[in-house]
Amino acid sequence: MKVVVAIDSFKGSLTSIEAGMAAKEGILKAHPDANVVVKPLADGGEGTTDALIAGLGGERIDLTVTGPLGTPVNAHYGYLAEKNTAILEMATAAGIILVRESEKNPLTATTYGVGEMIADAMERGIRNFIIGIGGSATNDGGIGMLKALGYQFSDENGQDVGEGGQALERVSSIIIEKANPILKECNFHIACDVTNPLCGKNGATYIYGPQKGVTPEIAEELDQAMNHYASITSKFLHNDYASAEGAGAAGGLGFAFLSYLNATLTPGIDLILNAVELEKELEDTDITVTGEGRLDHQTAMGKAPVGVARLAKKYGSKVVAFAGSVTPEATACNAAGIDAFFPIVRGITTLDEAMDPKNAKSNMAAAVEQVFRLL
Repeated sequence: MKVVVAIDSFKGSLTSIEAGMAAKEGILKAHPDANVVVKPLADGGEGTTDALIAGLGGERIDLTVTGPLGTPVNAHYGYLAEKNTAILEMATAAGIILVRESEKNPLTATTYGVGEMIADAMERGIRNFIIGIGGSATNDGGIGMLKALGYQFSDENGQDVGEGGQALERVSSIIIEKANPILKECNFHIACDVTNPLCGKNGATYIYGPQKGVTPEIAEELDQAMNHYASITSKFLHNDYASAEGAGAAGGLGFAFLSYLNATLTPGIDLILNAVELEKELEDTDITVTGEGRLDHQTAMGKAPVGVARLAKKYGSKVVAFAGSVTPEATACNAAGIDAFFPIVRGITTLDEAMDPKNAKSNMAAAVEQVFRLL
């Protein structure tokens, strides 16, 4: 029997690989001769870098970059030597988690540190990038990132436009020739799960701006500034991605990747499943095991476990999922390709006890073992 295990992290409890290895332990107790393959799983959001480092034998690279407030922050990214690929999460350099509620300011928050991370990787000879862009604190259209990569944005007096959303309306000219020439050798694959355009009522500023500090008083002005920036970009780069799906992601960072770095924007789970080469393992598997901390109706709407199930069904595999908890609405997962799902908690317990890593590993192994005794 071949079993492929790909479980998303149980946030605050188990990493993807920890959950997967606990499941493997349970499988082997029931079927000692089973061939069990454990793959890391993530959706391109928080935890993706660490999951792929652990699951694919990558190297963690720590560095200090410019944070969203312009002050130094500690960031890291993963390096997969075999594929000469860097795995980045923009949130480690410009994420909303780095900013206190009282400090949120979309007019000044910058993505400069994201560019510094990319530049560091290029300097090390890395040419392929997988970048998750969720959880940003910024609404700068990616100008900060681009400046860190050498692009120059000037106002009508030839002066630097500055940082943050306030810089967008000042852009009068762009010096493309100053960009790091190595960028032409690089491939950028962006994990992006939103389809919003750059501007307008469904764009970056109106939809995602409020959580970053955009108030009704400045929303229209910021959106117009973003539209101005897009027009100048189109004039100097001879392309137009303002209306492209995902251009509005991460405060316009999606637009910057499309317009300046010739990137591809792909749903996070599809990008990660491809990166870990899951499909290759599923071609001859008998049973696929997946799961996440909580299975609910949102899982069925395209989260990581359903992405795994979709691929597994392509090859006729049975799919079983395990979760820390399940809701009544989780039955929608059955129609989405998960044949059966099971909670791992084995009795009345507190949340802290259930999430304790030692208990979670034990519960996972035990639950999986009992299910696999039927298989």
